[in-house]
Formats: sequence, C-alpha cells, structure tokens
Amino acid sequence: MKLVAGNSNQPLAEAIAAYLNIPLAKCSVRRFADMEVFVEILENVRGEDVFVLQSTSYPANDHLMELLIMIDALRRASARRITAVVPYFGYARQDRKAGPRTPISAKLVANIIQEAGADRVLTVDLHAGQIQGFFDIPTDNLFAQPVMVEDIKKNFKIDKLMVVSPDVGGVIRARGLAKRFDAPLAIIDKRRERAGESEVMNVIGEVEGYSCILVDDIVDSGGTLCNAAEALLKEGAKDVSAYITHGVLSGGAVARISSSEMNSLVITDSLLPTEAVRVAKNIRVLTIAPLLGEAIARTSGEKSVSSLFD
Repeated sequence: MKLVAGNSNQPLAEAIAAYLNIPLAKCSVRRFADMEVFVEILENVRGEDVFVLQSTSYPANDHLMELLIMIDALRRASARRITAVVPYFGYARQDRKAGPRTPISAKLVANIIQEAGADRVLTVDLHAGQIQGFFDIPTDNLFAQPVMVEDIKKNFKIDKLMVVSPDVGGVIRARGLAKRFDAPLAIIDKRRERAGESEVMNVIGEVEGYSCILVDDIVDSGGTLCNAAEALLKEGAKDVSAYITHGVLSGGAVARISSSEMNSLVITDSLLPTEAVRVAKNIRVLTIAPLLGEAIARTSGEKSVSSLFD
C-alpha cells in the first residue's frame, strides 16, 4: 500500500500516515509559471494499492486538478489500484438542477475522477447520499458521527441534551445522532431567500431547558447556524452548540460565529483549518485521521468498512 498526498491538507495526510505507520510516498506537486499543475511521483508504485489523499477544498478547482493529475500519473505508472480519498467532496452541493439551464456539477466531477483513472472513491459525509450513485466505481461514504459522539459524551450531560436539525433536509442526519443518546429531536424551519442567506422562521419542538446541538454536514457562511442558535435561545434553550463535519467557513464566517451566541462550533479536519479558525475562541477541530486511516487499512485488506459504524 502507498499513500500519496496533494497540497489541500498535508497535516491530515501526515496524521493518517502516522496512524497506518507508513510514510507518505514521495511526490512532487507544483505549479509552472502560468499556474499549470505538474505532478511527479518520485518512487516506484508499479503493482501497488495506492490511496490519493486530497480534499477538493478552497481553491477548489486547483485542488481538483491536482487530484486528477495525480490519479493520471499513478495510472500511467502502472499502479494496481487507485483509490481517491476525498474527505471533503467540494462540488457536492450541486447535486441536482436547481433551476432551468443549470448544471449538475457533482455528477460532472464524479465523471472526470473516474475518467482520470480512479478505481475507488473514499469520502466523508457527502452532502447528499445519492451522489454515491453518480459514480460507476465503488464509493464508500464514511460518517464523522462516531468521532462526534465521543466528543459529545465528554462535554455534555446526556439527560438534558436535544439534537437539532438546522433544516428539514438534515433531519435524517440529526435523527441518527439523537438515537445514539436517546435524545429528543427538534427542527429549524427556515426560508432561504438567496444563496448564502437564510431566515429562520420557526422552531419545531420544545427546546426549553435543553442544551441544544445543531448537526449538519457543511458550514459555509455560518448564517444558518447563527440564526438557528438565536431562534433556539429565544425559545428557551439553555445553550446552543453545533457539530458540523466540513468547516468551509468562507468570507466572514469565522467572525460571524465568534460573535454569535453559540457556545461552540465543532468541526473536523476534513478541510485544513485556517489561522482564523485555529485562534477562534468558540471553534474546535476534531481529527478524523483515525477514521480515515482505519477505512484505508480495511479497504486495502479487503475487509468490511461499514462495520466501522455498527
């Protein structure tokens, strides 16, 4: 087995390599003067089971091109099997036609990853489960929930806990977490007027006196979370925290969350945390390196991955 990492999240790649007790394969990923991506695999990979570690995070297109070119380089170097390990699948929110004459970019990205030469895909908390069906190759969608459950057990009194979905679309995800603690469930009813903005309309459920945990897959602008926290506190919630897998946190999101009434926002290192995230007083980062490392080991050993979540 070989691990090859792009530039999107080197600390996560190194942590996964440390978990597996194998070094990252020597690989040069650099830019020409005109910003074209050039990749050179600096060791023999012929006949190897190779895992390419790369999130398609900001700058999404650069990191996507790195992933594609690394896969192509490995295929031409006669790797036996190539698995694209994409902790954050950046185009997942474009999973359907949102209006006339708009693309389904998640399907397009799935097509080009396959065409580049990937034999498998390993990712974490896809925005929509049906994106697995966009690939015609085996695709494992891991869940960060076990990592979050352990952290919640350490930091909350379970008997006064309520899990909250920030929108109707995330109810299944929130219900899955609530079942882990036998906790009640509430839902935020919101109306999104335009991309990146949301208006909280109503709280469905009795949240008074509970410590509320908002659960979602992606936090981008942070507007939905901050509005939801404000609405929950108005309804009598004792305090509000959020557990989100992918902390995109674009624009002024970190400042918005830091000044909000949320006790804490907990994200994973599926994306490389920025300096602003690292110094924010109410944002914490959990590592998913052991989760990804174990899934990689099981994939290489042809063992069950789904049993990780039993």
